[in-house]
Formats: sequence, C-alpha cells, structure tokens
Amino acid sequence: MTDPAVERDAAEAASAFAHPPVAPDATGAYGDHPEQVIDFYAPRGEAAAGAAPLVALLHGGAWRAPYDRHHVTPLADFLARRGFAVANVEYRRGSSLPHQNAQGHVAGRWPETFDDVAAAMDALPRLAAAHLPQADPRRTVVTGHSAGGHLALWASARHVLPPGAPAAWRLSAPPMFRGVVALAPIADFAAAEELGVCGGASAQLLGGADQWAERLPFADPAALVPTGIATAVVHGREDIVVPASVAESYVAAAAKAGETVGLTLLDGVGHFPLIDPAADACAVVAEEISQLAW
Repeated sequence: MTDPAVERDAAEAASAFAHPPVAPDATGAYGDHPEQVIDFYAPRGEAAAGAAPLVALLHGGAWRAPYDRHHVTPLADFLARRGFAVANVEYRRGSSLPHQNAQGHVAGRWPETFDDVAAAMDALPRLAAAHLPQADPRRTVVTGHSAGGHLALWASARHVLPPGAPAAWRLSAPPMFRGVVALAPIADFAAAEELGVCGGASAQLLGGADQWAERLPFADPAALVPTGIATAVVHGREDIVVPASVAESYVAAAAKAGETVGLTLLDGVGHFPLIDPAADACAVVAEEISQLAW
C-alpha cells in the first residue's frame, strides 16, 4: 500500500518542478569558479516603480551537486512580479562522485560551500549596483529553501561565529539585512541528524562523523543564536523531507538564547509548495518577505 504522505510529497514535488526555468535579466560573478555567480531578476509590473527591496535567494537541494539554482528560477520570477528585485545565488555544492547513500551524492563541500555564501553576500551590494540598479541593497531580505534555508540563517549569523572560524566568514558587525525568511530550513543539525534528514546530509556537509563535533559550532544555526536580526521561519506541517520539528527545535534554541523567531506552520503543506508559484503557500512566503522588506 502506498503511503499517502509519500504520494502527497511526490505530487507537490512534481508541481514545483513542472515550471520551466526563467532566464535572469543579468548575471554577475563573485569569484572565478563557474558556480560563483548570482542571477538577477528586475522587479516587474506596477509594483516596480522606484527602488525595490532586494531578495537574496539561496536554493536548496541538500547541498548536493545535482540541485542548482535553476529549480528556483520560477520562484525568483514570482517574487520579481511581486515588485522585488531578486538575486538568485549559486554556490559550490557536494561532489558529483557517487556516494553510498540514498541520494547518491555527497552533501556540500567544507569549507567551499560556506566560503561561497560569505563571498556572495559580501559582493551582493556591489553586484546589484552594477547589474540591477532598481534594487535597494539597504532593504535586503535573505531567503532560502531547505538547505538554502540553512544557508540563509547562517548568512545572518556571521557576526556571532565563534573564535576559530575562517576570517572570510566572520563579520565584525551584523550584516545589513532587513531580515531572514527561512523556508523549511535544515535549521538544527542535531535534530536533523536524529531524524535522518536527506540521508544524513548535515553530517556530510561537515565532512563526516569525525569532523562533526569540531565543525558544528561554526555551521549549525541552532548554535548561532541570538543574531539580533529579524528572522521568520515558514514550514509545512506535512513536510516529510525536513520535518517541522527541525524548525521547532531551532525556534526553541533561539528562545532559550533570548531571541524570538517567528514560526508560521502551514496546514496541509509539505516541503515543496513553499517554492511553487502555483501553490498558495508561495503567496504566504511573499507576504512574509514583504513584512520585513517594506
């Protein structure tokens, strides 16, 4: 007998991935590697008048090589049609060599995945000025889905990284973000590993079990609170890819550290509707971003 939750997840994924990719208006490089690029989408329609808030978008895919920024281009276009300027960030992901897990690829690269997100965020104001003059970098909201949600939260916490973190990752002051909207994020690595999220992708990102304890304090959003930056999490209650309990664990860790993180749990919603322009959940995402951007 087929599990109804698995059937729903498959249907939601099929809907989210059915949209054709949307080409950007411009692309800028923040490094020499082919994957160190940012695609820019200009705000469209009547809402595009004047300087627009800038949404930095970090895609998901368990930090694994097969999943790149192209699958969230429909979301980038959706947000652009809501009047946002959008920066769709690419970054180096896991090796494409086969690995012994269900997903078939290693998750992430240490330290390259984090090097790239730090470099992209640092270069974003300059690249936006050159390629997307409609954008107002002073009103930047960072968002990301799944593994990208983790990276969005991490990007907002670089000023609280503990001693010993690479110098290029650390900021001496909080980043100039209006806020962060994390979508079904892998936000608490201990909780994610306990549940086996994405075939143990969090541990792979850190380099395996031998590196887990040493590297966890530099990478786990649940260990990098409080940040002092407005943070909202949107998660589907029916998510079987990254269960909502992972987000709840992160929110609880933030509360224990004295910080309030907004948590919106959507009934009848799984993992993929949050990035699907055809789904009602995507409108909720846009509204959460709007509340921080304007």
